[in-house]
Amino acid sequence: MGMVGGGSGAFIGAIHRMAAALDGQIELVCGAFSSNPELSASSGSDLYLPPNRVYGSFMEMMEKEAGLPESERMDFVSIVTPNHVHFAPAMAALEHGFPVIIDKPLAFTYDEAVQLRDKVAKTSLPFAVTYTYTGYPMVKQARAMVRKGEIGNVRKIMVEYPQGWMTEKVEDSNSKQVAWRVDPNKAGKSNCFGDIGTHAANMAEYVSGLKITDVLAELKTFVPGRILEDDANVLLHFEQGATGVLSASQVAPGEENNLKICISGDKGGLEWANRDLNTLIVKLHGKPVQFYRTGVDNAYLHEEAALHTRTPSGHPEGYIEAFANIYRNFAFAVRKHRFGVEYPSAMDFPGIQEGVKGMALINAVLKSTGEGNVWTKVEV
Repeated sequence: MGMVGGGSGAFIGAIHRMAAALDGQIELVCGAFSSNPELSASSGSDLYLPPNRVYGSFMEMMEKEAGLPESERMDFVSIVTPNHVHFAPAMAALEHGFPVIIDKPLAFTYDEAVQLRDKVAKTSLPFAVTYTYTGYPMVKQARAMVRKGEIGNVRKIMVEYPQGWMTEKVEDSNSKQVAWRVDPNKAGKSNCFGDIGTHAANMAEYVSGLKITDVLAELKTFVPGRILEDDANVLLHFEQGATGVLSASQVAPGEENNLKICISGDKGGLEWANRDLNTLIVKLHGKPVQFYRTGVDNAYLHEEAALHTRTPSGHPEGYIEAFANIYRNFAFAVRKHRFGVEYPSAMDFPGIQEGVKGMALINAVLKSTGEGNVWTKVEV
């Protein structure tokens, strides 16, 4: 693996590296860790990489790695930069023949996302977008139960993602993580919905298997002086007549990252929350409520959950492991692309289509709000 971004002081880069390394399938061999060549060099030194595999720019990395013998060059690129530096390194990687795994959202604009989708279609290279929460075993279990008809036809999907870390204007206190998210020149047109609302929307589509077709949205900025929104409320229409509600907020005091989904069908319902991520609540109509747990007797867990479970019941399993499931599955896809090695279809990961859909949803939600909170079709 080569990495773009994620240098010293960057939170998410370290998360990606830990996740990639967890299964022993991926080794970090090179990187362009910062647009500042000196910081990139020092970051590479901290990671014990040889100086000749640490680059001053992502384009230098693509060109020099592509020139190495196939047995020595990186096999794929991980991109962990802010939103405005997603498109250029991703396109450069694809043009040089390297598969890509990239942090969400996919790009800075919808047009950039479409260009990447077209390039992936042309090259057939593996491409992943780290909608992390889809990697949890009990989320995989919920998806499998819906697909197998265990809760019947889906009627209602409610998904929420509350945070409290932006309750005050923390961007004025030199908070690096907040500053770029509320800067439209770096984050794009949306803060709250683009950063966490897309996670919630992706969760709704992933578990239900249904695509969001229309939205009615209200975006709001509560903190005075903040340019981009910090709160989002969205009504959803799905395929096959299902309806939904999405709520996302970064100004909910005391909340952490408690993404939650409740999905109801005509035979039962399911509930999962990040706060208790190893539990899936199963509510079949006319039966007692059941609690499914990660790592227990696999007689009642589907293959999709079992393949993504790493520890026995009762042992904590969480965020890094969910990330690692995406990286491991992507590594198998790269291996299949390179060598034709097959792997179970249940070992899935979010791809280019999910990335493009996230960008389309940002556009639709902004349009709905701007036109007076009206129903708006999601144009993908």
